[in-house]
Amino acid sequence: MRNHILVIGLLVVGAGADRIGYAQSVRSLVNGGNRQYNKENYTEAEVNYRKALEKEPGLVQGHFNLGNSLYKQKKFDESDREFENALQRSQDKETKADAYYNLGNSHLKAQRYEDAIRPYIESLKLAPNDPDAKYNLSYALAKLREQQQQQQNKSDKNKNNKQQKQEQQKQDQDRQKQDQQKQQQAQQEKKMSKADAERILDVLKNNERNVQKKLRNRQAVRIKPDRDW
Repeated sequence: MRNHILVIGLLVVGAGADRIGYAQSVRSLVNGGNRQYNKENYTEAEVNYRKALEKEPGLVQGHFNLGNSLYKQKKFDESDREFENALQRSQDKETKADAYYNLGNSHLKAQRYEDAIRPYIESLKLAPNDPDAKYNLSYALAKLREQQQQQQNKSDKNKNNKQQKQEQQKQDQDRQKQDQQKQQQAQQEKKMSKADAERILDVLKNNERNVQKKLRNRQAVRIKPDRDW
């Protein structure tokens, strides 16, 4: 993050009293925001910068410094927009390099590592010898590789978990099928045992009838008395 903030000068040549007063008002708001920023009162600084931009919407210093104050409050989506606004309106090479650098930092803090790479590259195009931009670009690339590896590991883990879940479901289904087969076999054996018992009972009944019949026949035979010679 570029710790410095932009200040604005007051142009009075060829300007009327109203315009001078208007410029003084805008400058006063920006400078008031800068004082609050330097005291680390970032919310108060934001208020001043926004008031200055209401009066002068195209003010580069207003957008740049507002982006800084929002960044300090961890409002990274908002700070992104303000640095983009500063880039669109600035014609100064150094200011644009700093705005790109700060935009990269905003993405970096939000852990949007891939988004951070382009602004750092653009900043280095304008300021090739900037050591901070070089370092932060290397850091963003390293964090991006780390993030991608973590995502790949998570994907592989989810895939393995899915395969394990499918295998477990198959095992449960096979176990359930085996249990059903055992139950069917037990029921079949029970039925066969009952049928066998009924057959045995019929055989016993038939045997008993045959024994009774033989006994009756044996009782009906006359026994010859011994002859008296």
